[in-house]
Amino acid sequence: MTRWLRPLVGALLLLEGAAALSFLHHRYEELVQALFRVQSQCPYVTRIYSIGRSVEGRHLYVLEFSDYPGIHEPLEPEFKYVGNMHGNEVLGRELLLQLSEFLCEEYRRGNERITRLIHDTRIHIMPSMNPDGYEVAAKQGPDSNGYLTGRNNANGVDLNRNFPDLNTLMYYSREISGPNHHIPLPDNWKSQVEPETLAVIQWISSYNFVLSANLHGGAVVANYPYDKSQDQRIRSHRRTVNTPTPDDKLFQKLAKTYSYAHSWMHRGWNCGDYFADGITNGASWYSLSKGMQDFNYLYTNCFEITLELSCNKFPPEEDLERQWMANREALVAFIEEVHQGIKGMVSDENNNGIAGAVISVQGISHDITSGDMGDYFRLLLPGTYTVTASAEGYQPLTVTTTVGPAAPSLVHFQLKQEVVRKPAERKASGTRMNNKALQKKVVPRATRRGTQR
Repeated sequence: MTRWLRPLVGALLLLEGAAALSFLHHRYEELVQALFRVQSQCPYVTRIYSIGRSVEGRHLYVLEFSDYPGIHEPLEPEFKYVGNMHGNEVLGRELLLQLSEFLCEEYRRGNERITRLIHDTRIHIMPSMNPDGYEVAAKQGPDSNGYLTGRNNANGVDLNRNFPDLNTLMYYSREISGPNHHIPLPDNWKSQVEPETLAVIQWISSYNFVLSANLHGGAVVANYPYDKSQDQRIRSHRRTVNTPTPDDKLFQKLAKTYSYAHSWMHRGWNCGDYFADGITNGASWYSLSKGMQDFNYLYTNCFEITLELSCNKFPPEEDLERQWMANREALVAFIEEVHQGIKGMVSDENNNGIAGAVISVQGISHDITSGDMGDYFRLLLPGTYTVTASAEGYQPLTVTTTVGPAAPSLVHFQLKQEVVRKPAERKASGTRMNNKALQKKVVPRATRRGTQR
């Protein structure tokens, strides 16, 4: 199906019975009420939880959609949306509230596409990562809101410049053939981040997220990693250099999925800027250090992109319905992208899941790991791949598999324990060998075992 036809078909599937929603800006208390209202309307497929509190004590709430809320089902991928990271960029916040209501209502209506999505995916929606900044911006209102008013958290820190800088470690590590995934955090990282950032890091460390997007405003483009170039600045000027990840083609496809499902993002000309296909490599636009999207890719199994959704950071309420209709299909289609590539179980000979097994794809220098239950998810474009699963204490196993354009391919790995061979103990001989022929006898050496990683 062509990229033009798929969004149209998807949109038609969503139109049937679409309910009228309220298009208003929601202050913190109203946001909380909206989330709990959705949960009360769809109690069997939703759960609300808090990952922590902001500087001023507001909860960072997440609304989860799943057929078994609160439970990770093996082979069911985890997906997340994060909105309002910059407090004055509010459209994403409102879109995620609209999306929550929409998923609930369409599930209750029996919409086949939405029902399948909720049954096959564990979806986590955080409408606001920066509720304190939002309250500052909301006091100004859409008409008089300054470009930076409310952008930062209550401590005046830009949360999208507050994550540990793993890019620098990665660029150095790459030069010495070091790790390309799950790069360790600096020892003192907790003292260098804000409460909101700390909560998010602990959150994404607790769930094996596979795919994610964070929602911003001020431009209209789907932005993908890396955000930070290897050379940040030249002669005090920002350097814009395309800085691709090992999964660059996959990230471009993910970004285009959103862009072409959006009503106008894919056209390229928006807000006085031009981005071909409505997408951009982050560092090619401008280099950003300590951002959340790069951190997801370098520290976890999660592939995250950044969605810039509106020229106006705080659009008036009368524009919210138009924006919702422009983004609705794209928001759903992007979640569906979590179901591609390969997935499976990594287990031992007794069928016990192996957590932390490394999944490597030949030709792509970025690995992922299995979750606590031994299940793994590796996003890949259609094609044929050589994949290796390895874990400490086990013999690695390599298979070749073909990925199609639709559902992910199931590839399971059952690893055998590594046998540690002790040197053969020599038996003491009670008889001295005086015969020269016996003294020259060649004793075959023990067969050597090759070591693989």
